[in-house]
Amino acid sequence: MRVTGRTAAAIAASIEQQLTASPDGTLPPVRAIAARLRVSPATVAAAYKLLHARGLTAGGGRRGTRILVSTPPGLAHSRIPHPEYVRDLASGAPDPDLLPQALPAHVLADLRPDDDSPLDAALVAFAATEFDADGVPAGELTIAGGALDAVERILWEHLRTGDAVAIEDPVLPELRQLVIASGFTATPVIVDGEGPQPESLADALSAGCRAVIVTPRAQNPSGAAISRNRASELRRLLRAHPRVLVIEDDYAAPIAGAPLAPLRTVPDQPWAIVRSTSKFLGPDLRLAFVAGDPVTIARVRYRQALGARWVSRIVQRLVLASWSDPSGGRRLARAAEIYTARRAALVSALAEHAIAASGTSGFYVWVQVREEVPVVAGLLNQGWAVAAGEPFRTRTGPAIRVTTSALDPADARRFAADLAAVTGRGGAART
Repeated sequence: MRVTGRTAAAIAASIEQQLTASPDGTLPPVRAIAARLRVSPATVAAAYKLLHARGLTAGGGRRGTRILVSTPPGLAHSRIPHPEYVRDLASGAPDPDLLPQALPAHVLADLRPDDDSPLDAALVAFAATEFDADGVPAGELTIAGGALDAVERILWEHLRTGDAVAIEDPVLPELRQLVIASGFTATPVIVDGEGPQPESLADALSAGCRAVIVTPRAQNPSGAAISRNRASELRRLLRAHPRVLVIEDDYAAPIAGAPLAPLRTVPDQPWAIVRSTSKFLGPDLRLAFVAGDPVTIARVRYRQALGARWVSRIVQRLVLASWSDPSGGRRLARAAEIYTARRAALVSALAEHAIAASGTSGFYVWVQVREEVPVVAGLLNQGWAVAAGEPFRTRTGPAIRVTTSALDPADARRFAADLAAVTGRGGAART
């Protein structure tokens, strides 16, 4: 890698332009770059911190500074093409056959071009009833462009640059990158089958985290759902930190296949619950409902009015028509049943081969392995594409994420047998 520059910003820009030049996935040591450029090691270290803040690298201890993305995030492709014979269990997408069909045009008939109201009143009322059904107070509600858009807006309204944010481990890579790129510090909280572990959350809160982001059910990538007992333990911890912002990303609510156990604690605590529609209505009907305390919702609305102004009212109306129609409700209930059955079938099939896996909600199954690369490559040779766990995890051990949204029980048994063959039946990858 040919690095140039004399300042931290220039060095960071030089490295960012050629991240693919490092074949082993790491950056050169700080002192090596400093000696080559004849600058202070502190300058190079500052450049590396800038790259880390953008979510492009991560500290790897003795392994050096690891490259997380080979191109800037805005230019990276999210899908890797596979041969036609390979079943895609890596993408994390819902089953297209369980998404709504084309909607009639009459749902848009009464939209007026001179209407500048940011929220569709009927959609807001419907969303409020959905929140109320889960015991979530929705007296204050707004709409954002998606779950990550909502999370970013909420964080910016409460935190300052450098503040620590507790996020799950493993977690959706885009969420970790969003937190880091926004100038905050991401503090991992270990997740098991019942959600964030209380001891790990307690450590994060004691370390000074100003916000906590959790997925109450259908956690991506682990498939965890916060149980009622676990929620009670977590609420007890949060009551001792009443000024900590609590964000719950309930992105898969109607299809999660598990009840919601909210973490909202004391009345004056800043909080928000975000519900996206893209996983159960489709990626082009992307918006997110945000319920929260009055101050948080007011701040988000005000800042949104100064920038994006509103989420497309056409999208709002289409979401309302698709979600509120009685047949749509029945379809979502059926989709939740199918996703539950497919996820459970894979977990059961893996258990028959003595392969432990977690996944109690949604359509993700997390399988711990000894080494990720041999397992992913071995499964690809067998005709299965799965996601390596490394992009999702910080402190947790090696694993793979399997998307079960379109995996029927017969194929689940075949996949389990192939995984057992690749791992030697005990979860230890052959090398």
